[in-house]
Amino acid sequence: MQQVRVGDIRIGDKHPLVLIAGPCAIESESACLRACRRIQDICGKAGVPFIFKSSYDKANRLSGDSYRGPGPRRGLEILHKVREKTKVPVLSDVHSCAEIEEAKEAIDVIQIPALLCRQTDLVVEAARTGKPVNIKKGQFLAPWDMGPIVEKATARGNRSILLTERGSSFGYNNLVTDFRSLAVMRGLGFPVVFDATHSVQLPGGEGRRSGGQREFVEGLARAAVAFGCDGLFLEVHPSPDTAPCDGPNMIDYRCLERLLSQVKRIRETLSDERQRR
Repeated sequence: MQQVRVGDIRIGDKHPLVLIAGPCAIESESACLRACRRIQDICGKAGVPFIFKSSYDKANRLSGDSYRGPGPRRGLEILHKVREKTKVPVLSDVHSCAEIEEAKEAIDVIQIPALLCRQTDLVVEAARTGKPVNIKKGQFLAPWDMGPIVEKATARGNRSILLTERGSSFGYNNLVTDFRSLAVMRGLGFPVVFDATHSVQLPGGEGRRSGGQREFVEGLARAAVAFGCDGLFLEVHPSPDTAPCDGPNMIDYRCLERLLSQVKRIRETLSDERQRR
């Protein structure tokens, strides 16, 4: 399997499980810094490598009056400051080719949103930066459909690719997780991340906004680690019920602490079992 390097973090093969986590969207510079430092502290105690995630623009909202964040210019300034002050690698999503040139200077991992994963120009331009690229599998795709998308990126000489599972459309306003997709996408030769919080999202489930079932996040995350993945993606907020977006599917810090303890034990148990064989 191709190993992906993000700063001092190695992802894939026999390297430790990695956490990509943070609030859904940037609310302010101070809130972003507090969130990163809090999650950094939790991950440090758990011994889990950490990449901070937050979006500067939620461009794919259902309603035009949904919270989007501070926008590319201010948002990337904030993410750059978070990276400089905490020394934690940063990931954020891009929504157009025009954003990529500026984004590559401020963030360590460029993310292609699930709803844009088939946008050839976006994938190609992100890959051309040479930065690690996290491509989220669209809710409308089978896992093997990610093969040609990966080829678009690697054809530009970039093999620092992460693939993220975030559930598949299952009727109206619902998603379902097929854990076989982790193995299928891993079979493409690149590290696979499981997005446990977006997998419990209910798109459009609250009329003009998405709902969610955060009570299932921990179970799905434990199952994904047991099945086999290289990283977890979790949106985390100090008070999910008051968050401006994606609150119903985000978890809080207490849940994160508990969950990291659980998945680390699962990972270590499986590693010990493999060594005994």
